[in-house]
Amino acid sequence: MASAAEWIEGARMRTLPTAVSPVVAGTAIGWWQGRAPLHVVALCLVIALGLVIGVNFANDYSDGVRGTDDHRVGPQRLVGSGAADPTTVRNAAFGCFGVSGVAGLVAVAVTGHWWLLIVGVACVLAAWFYTGGRHPYGYLGLGEVFVFIFFGLVATAGTVYLLDGRVSAAGWAAAVAMGLIADGVLVTNNLRDIASDTAAGKRTLETRLGEPATRMLYAGLVAAVTVCGVLVAALSTWWALLCLLGVTLLVGAARIILGGARGMRLVATLRLTSMGELVFSAGLLAGTAIWAALG
Repeated sequence: MASAAEWIEGARMRTLPTAVSPVVAGTAIGWWQGRAPLHVVALCLVIALGLVIGVNFANDYSDGVRGTDDHRVGPQRLVGSGAADPTTVRNAAFGCFGVSGVAGLVAVAVTGHWWLLIVGVACVLAAWFYTGGRHPYGYLGLGEVFVFIFFGLVATAGTVYLLDGRVSAAGWAAAVAMGLIADGVLVTNNLRDIASDTAAGKRTLETRLGEPATRMLYAGLVAAVTVCGVLVAALSTWWALLCLLGVTLLVGAARIILGGARGMRLVATLRLTSMGELVFSAGLLAGTAIWAALG
C-alpha cells in the first residue's frame, strides 16, 4: 500500500502551478475588465486543481499499466513502481475529476453560463485520453496541442468568462501565454523522458523532434511568452509588465536546457517552468491591483 508521501508524489505537486496560474491570470484580467467575484474565483481554483491532479493520476495509471514507466528517469510513479494498485490510482483520478465536475456545476449554476458544461466534459475527456484509451493522443505527439488549448486557452479565458461574461483581447493574450508556459512544462518533462518513451513506443513530440530541436523549441516558447506578456500590458495596463518577472525563471530553465542537461538535472527545469508560470500570473494580478489602487 502506497504511503501518504508516495500519493503526494504521485499527485506531482510541482505541476500544480499549471492549475493555479491560469485562474490567477484570468482573475487579473476579469478584475481589469471590471468584475472578479471571489466565490467564483474559488470555484475556478477547485475545478482547475481537480483536473490537474486527476490528469496526473490518470497518466500514472495509463502509463503504468502499459509499462511506459517501467524504466523511467525521474520521480517514481505509483503504478509503475508497484507502490499502488492500478485500480486504486484510476479511481483516485476519477475522484478528482468528480470533484472538479461538482465545482464546475456549481460555477455554471451561480453564473448562469450553462453551455460551459460542454466545455467541462471536453476537459475531462481530454484529461483521460491524453494517455488513456486505445489511441491516446499523448502517444501521437499531440500532447502540446491539447495542453495549450485546455491548460491555456480554456482555463484562462474560461475563468475570465465565468467572472465577467466576456473575454477581452488582453484576456486572450494572457490565455496564450499560459498555454505556452504549460507547453513548456510538458516539453521539459518529455525531454527528460525521450529515451524511456522511445523504448516504450510512446511517440511524443519530443521523441519525434529529437533532443536538439526540443531544446530549441523550449527556448522558442520562452521568447513567445515574453511577447505575450508585453502584449497583455499593451492591451490592459502597463503595470501588467510585472508578469515578466516570471520570464526570468523561464530564462533560467532555458539556460539549463540549452546547456545540454539530461536526466534528473531536468527536474529543476520542470520546477522553474512551473514556478515561472505562477510568477507570471501573479505579476499580472499584482499589476492589476496597482492599476486599481491608482484609479
